[in-house]
Amino acid sequence: MKKKLVLCTSIPNERMEEIKQYCDVTIAGELKHGKGNVTEEIIREECKGYEIVVLGDENAGADTLKEWIASGMKFIGVAKGTPVTVDNNTLKEAGIQLSYTPGRNAQAVAEFNIGLMIAVSRSMVSSAAGLLMGDHLGEPVENIYNVPDKKNVIWGPLDENHPYTDYGIGCELYGRTLGIVGYGAIGSKVAKICQAFGMKVVAFDAYCPSEKMEKDNVKPVSRDELLASSDFVSIHLPVTEETKASVNFEWFSKMKKSAFLINTARAAVIDQKSLIEALENKVIAGAATDVYWQEPVPANHPLLKMKNVVCTPHMAGLTVDVDNWSGEIMAQDVIAYLEGKERKYIWTR
Repeated sequence: MKKKLVLCTSIPNERMEEIKQYCDVTIAGELKHGKGNVTEEIIREECKGYEIVVLGDENAGADTLKEWIASGMKFIGVAKGTPVTVDNNTLKEAGIQLSYTPGRNAQAVAEFNIGLMIAVSRSMVSSAAGLLMGDHLGEPVENIYNVPDKKNVIWGPLDENHPYTDYGIGCELYGRTLGIVGYGAIGSKVAKICQAFGMKVVAFDAYCPSEKMEKDNVKPVSRDELLASSDFVSIHLPVTEETKASVNFEWFSKMKKSAFLINTARAAVIDQKSLIEALENKVIAGAATDVYWQEPVPANHPLLKMKNVVCTPHMAGLTVDVDNWSGEIMAQDVIAYLEGKERKYIWTR
């Protein structure tokens, strides 16, 4: 007799075929009703009576989980990097492990991280915005397709009218040093990509074995050594009591004046006032961030007005590929459970 599985998030087709060999699959939650259209009351009823429950963004508190457990639930998975939408304490009390999808958007965030590094160090955003606002433009022409015959079309000379007077001259990534703070799924991918650019990579992570970094040709260093030597300091820390506001003015004062801070993790790990003061007083060269202390970011936030700062609206982890990564990771744990094998992706917090 096949097991009963209720699915609220997408799983790649080839993996679904494997799962269907063991299970009768029912679609529910946001996969059935659409994003943002599912209350906890709806999901509680739809997922009751299933041995295997696979959630996406749906919430499941203690009362909901207790109902599911009483009706036979033995496996639960949440297709999120941090499955805080589910009360794990209730699951622990019942002896049920929680599967999740770590690193599901690691590639997306890592690639975006590199984009921010280039954008802030080469003034891409401010110079592009300047053109749109009318800065450094030539006079209108009657016919843009009537192009003069010139062998070498360049903007010159480098005088007071050149864009560099507004935006400065940037630096290459090649040969520069990247300092990674937090060497997890995203940090390690950033390291690999930056090595392809010819960067030297150092990392600080109190909880990551130095052997792992060294295997990736990344040099493990102390925090202060990283700050003193890095041209780019890239933050990849989770928010914990230990890390909240830990990146403060002391950090910035130990960085090179020519260095850039990059943050695609969470704003809460950075002391907001310290960062603003460091940028206003040119303690560091600039910063790029995809995350904020309030989201959406307030329209009057000082970072939005700074030429040496690149701000994006928390988009680093969003690509059309993330759902596939997430579904693949979750499918691995579902299949392991169905085959009586040890699951790989268990949330332990």
